[in-house]
Amino acid sequence: MQLTILGCYAATPRTLTNPTSQVLEMRNRLFLIDCGEGTQVQLRKNKIKFSKINHVFISHLHGDHLYGLIGTISTFSLLGRTTDLHIYGPKGIKELILLQLKLTESWTTYSLFFHELESKESEVIFEDQKVIVRTIPLDHRVYTNGYLFQEKPAERKLNIEAAEEYGIHVAYYQKIKNGSDITLDDGRVIENEKLTFDPIQPMSYAFCSDTAYNESVLPIIKDVDVLYHESTFLDSEAALARKTLHSTAKEAATIALKANAKHLILGHYSTRYDGIEPFKTEAAEVFPNVLLGDDGLSFEF
Repeated sequence: MQLTILGCYAATPRTLTNPTSQVLEMRNRLFLIDCGEGTQVQLRKNKIKFSKINHVFISHLHGDHLYGLIGTISTFSLLGRTTDLHIYGPKGIKELILLQLKLTESWTTYSLFFHELESKESEVIFEDQKVIVRTIPLDHRVYTNGYLFQEKPAERKLNIEAAEEYGIHVAYYQKIKNGSDITLDDGRVIENEKLTFDPIQPMSYAFCSDTAYNESVLPIIKDVDVLYHESTFLDSEAALARKTLHSTAKEAATIALKANAKHLILGHYSTRYDGIEPFKTEAAEVFPNVLLGDDGLSFEF
C-alpha cells in the first residue's frame, strides 16, 4: 500500500504548499482523494499516470478540497481519455461539475459517473474483488465524509510441494487456495493449513479531513493500519479549532490512540505556523507512531 501526498495544507495554495489532495495505491488500484487547486500539476511532478485514476473521492464541497477537480477532468479529456471516471462526493457535486462543463462547452471524451452522498451513517460506496471503500461521517461546517479503504483478504498461497506429496490433482488447487480441506481417495481429510501458506495480511487506510474531534469515527476505523487525520492547529489554538470545527495535532493523536491505529499521518496544517515539526512533537506525546505528511511525500506500508 502506497500513499502519495500531493497537498496537505489548509485553506489557500501558496508558492511552496498545496491544498488537500492525495493518491492511494492499493492492490494495483489508484484512488484520488480530494482534489484541491494544483492537483494535476502535482500528479505530473510525482509521475503518477492520469490514466490509472478511475475513482475520485471528494470529502466535502469546500474549495481547498475541490477546486482542482474541474481542471483535472478537463485535462483528462485533452489527453484523449476514453475510460470511465467515477466521482464520489456530497450531493451537489454533479451539478457543480456539469454546470462548469456546460458553460465552457467542454464535454468530456469519456463517461462521468457521479455517486452523490447524503447519508450521515457509514456506508459502503465502492467494492470490487480486491478493495472495499466505506464512508466515515465527519463533523465539519458542511456535510463531510472521510473514507476507509480496506483490502479484502487474499486467497491462501498453495504449498505445491505438500499438494504433490499427497498426490492431489491440479483440478483441486483453486479450491485449496480458497481455504477448503481436501478428502483423499482413501478417505483421509487433509487440513487446508497443511496445503497452504497464510496470505499477506490485508491493509487498511482511513482518510479523515476536515473534522472536529469526533469519537464517533472510532468504531469505523478501529485497528486501522494507517490513519490520516487533519491537524489544522496546535493545542495552543484549541479554541479556534473548536470554533471552526477542525482538530489539533493532540486531538488527532488521541483519535489514533483510541482507534488502536498502527500509524498516524498528520496533515491539513494551518499556514499560520512557521513549520510543521511542532505538530509531530505535540502528537507524539499522545501517540508514538506519528508521521508528518507533506507535499510530495510518499509512504509505503
